Amino acid sequence: MARTRPPNRSPRTGRSRLLPPGDLDAAHAVRALVTGLRIAAGHRVTGWKTGPASPAAGDGTGSGTPCFGVLLDDAAVPDGAEIPWGAVLQPKAGAQVALVLEHDLVHERHTVADVIRAVAFALPAIEVAGSRIRDWDVTAVDATADNACGGAYVLGTRPVPLRGTDLRTAGMVLERRGEPVSTGAGVARLGHPLHAAVLLADALVRLGTPLRAGDTVLTGPLGPLADVAPADVLEARIDGLGSVRAAFGPAGPEGETR
Repeated sequence: MARTRPPNRSPRTGRSRLLPPGDLDAAHAVRALVTGLRIAAGHRVTGWKTGPASPAAGDGTGSGTPCFGVLLDDAAVPDGAEIPWGAVLQPKAGAQVALVLEHDLVHERHTVADVIRAVAFALPAIEVAGSRIRDWDVTAVDATADNACGGAYVLGTRPVPLRGTDLRTAGMVLERRGEPVSTGAGVARLGHPLHAAVLLADALVRLGTPLRAGDTVLTGPLGPLADVAPADVLEARIDGLGSVRAAFGPAGPEGETR
């Protein structure tokens, strides 16, 4: 069974009610504090993810910077392995392009060419976003403090080099047991998934935590996030990259986590 974090007990009021309105610096401080505690507990950073993180938070923060969060080792789930129901609170799934880096990205301002040179290969991915905030009533401050609503992520297993791969026109379909629940294309991701990676790389340098060789970068959903139910099996196919599956366990008695 895939490793997962202990489940959150129940949704609660958003952090934007507790933090100064619009204070993204404070939200990043909350995210960094929680991440630091988890690293101190023995977890390691495996990469970073960019938004959109929720239906309400949209594609960014309103400041030209995408909503983003850190990926830790226990959020990674093998292709097709079961994600216990309740491990991600109020889950929603999105299919996207993942980039795995071969070189660091440490410039103050990056270009698409910088990102292309740094990428070792791309993979199809499904991110399972979750919200600790009741009914996904999420602001940009909430999403940022909540690690961009990070939950779990599943990567495909067939690495594809960027050379000869047109991510902008790549079509995506996310299916639940053969029925489409979300469709999209690379152009929906800020015009190109690499554009999202550029914004993320710049933002992380400003925070003093640049992208490093070996990092996985989730560039954001190519279509609308799909609701997830117990025992669902989702499969995403992205043109040129192949497919990846996310499977969810059943709910326990009266919806309890199994």
